[in-house]
Parts: sequence; structure tokens; C-alpha cells
Amino acid sequence: MSPYVIITDSSCDIMPELLEKWEVPCVSLTVKFDEDAESFGNYDMPFDRFYDRMRKGGVARTSAANVETFKDAFTRYLQQGLDLLYLGFSSGLSTTVNSGRMAAQELMESYPQRKIVVVDTLAASAGFGLLVYLAVEEKRKGATLEQTAKFVEETKLKLCHWFTVDDLVYLKRGGRVSAAACFVGGLLDIKPMLHVDNEGHLINMSKVRGRRASVKGLADKYGELAQTPGEGPIFISHGDCIDDAKLLETMLKERYGASVTVITYVGPVIGSHSGPGTLALFFLGRER
Repeated sequence: MSPYVIITDSSCDIMPELLEKWEVPCVSLTVKFDEDAESFGNYDMPFDRFYDRMRKGGVARTSAANVETFKDAFTRYLQQGLDLLYLGFSSGLSTTVNSGRMAAQELMESYPQRKIVVVDTLAASAGFGLLVYLAVEEKRKGATLEQTAKFVEETKLKLCHWFTVDDLVYLKRGGRVSAAACFVGGLLDIKPMLHVDNEGHLINMSKVRGRRASVKGLADKYGELAQTPGEGPIFISHGDCIDDAKLLETMLKERYGASVTVITYVGPVIGSHSGPGTLALFFLGRER
């Protein structure tokens, strides 16, 4: 079996120290506040500071990783005689994975003896991170590059993503809700329930009233959709609202005997579109 590296991008919302433990290098997307001249990488600004700026009215915009960025990242490992499995951010939300695919095609001309396999995870945030985690587990069991890629392809449409946000204004900016719905939702404390569908798009599914009801709604979805409630990995990501993440963790434990594997931040790349107070739950289900 040829040695290979699993590589990902920063939309997986897994912190660098954990990716390092998993031995997974990461290509970063970038973020820029409207009032700033320079962009920064997903992990370059402390997350609490990023969300503080958003709460004070800062408008952040994101840029996908480009082909040259991927070529530089991939070449580092190809020169060491290693094959590559790139797991990429949903093509339904970003052009990043397509940039990775184009870089792979160009590099295969220079490194015909090497393999580069690109998988569009159709996933986002720590749901994407959960797929990276599962791929690492397969690799550690001795799976080949092709076997690990096949596992991810077969698993990705069983990965449930469920989100709620605290302020509809960020979804309004991205065209997810109308200005009228944002205004009325703010008055009535309406919280949307969203998920990522089989095409990797973020879809508004339902609404509840009040923050605690939205956290409970995420726990309800786990009980409704999990393959075997109480078993399997569970990831939670949050937009600088750790108390809500801990509340969701407690609900899952008390109601289903489920243990959360990872709690992580929603990084600036995803958080630019969802805002402070985003709370997301990820687990394997019978279907998305």
C-alpha cells in the first residue's frame, strides 16, 4: 500500500491542534472585514475577537481557496513521494473543492506516478470535520487511499447537519431569509432550524420560538434521525456560545445516553455567514 496523506480545508472547523493530532494538513479559506485592507485565514484571528467584531456591526466576507494555494499545499507532499486524499468543503456552498480538483488535475501531469483523489464531502463546519475524523479512523485501521475515499463517499449522505442561529440578520445578508421575515423573526424571537441537504446546500427547514426551544429542537432531531441513538460520534460547533453547546451536550446525554466527541467553534469562514450564536449538531443518521 502506497503511503498517503489525508488533507482538508479550514471549513471543517476543526482546530489546528486536533488536525495535527490526526496528522491532517489543512488549506485555509480567507475572511476580510469590510473596513480592513487585509484578509486573514480561518485560524489567524482569535474566534472570540472575531465574533465580538461581528456583534459590534462588523461585516465579514469570505474567499474560497484558489488553485495556486492548493498546488502549493499538494506539492509539498507529492515531493515526498506521498499520495493525497483531499476531503473538501461542500460544492453547494463554495468553489473551494473545485479549485482543489483543478489543482490535482494540473499536478498529475507533473507527478504521473502519484495519486490525488478529491472527494466533495457535500458537508460544512464540524459535519465536514466529522467526515475527516471518520476518514482518519479508517486510515488508522489500515485502509488504502481508495478504500478510505470509498468509505467517505458511502458515508457522506448519512451525515446529519442541523443548525440554528441566534440572529436572522446574517441569513438575510446571504439571501436565506427575506428582510420582512428577518424583521418579524426578530420581534417574535423566531429561531430557524436548518440543515445541509444531499446537494450540500443549506436549507431552512422549520422555525421555533425562543433560544432554548431551538436547542431542544436540535436534540429532538438527534433522537429522530440518529442511526442508533446513544452510539457513534457526535460533533457540536458553536459561534461563540459555549453555554448553549454545553446545554445541548447535556440534553443529548440525559435523553439518549449519548456522549459528544468534539465541541468546537464555528470558525470565521462559516461564521461570517451564520453569525454569533450559531449552534450546530452533527451525527450519523439513516439519511441526511
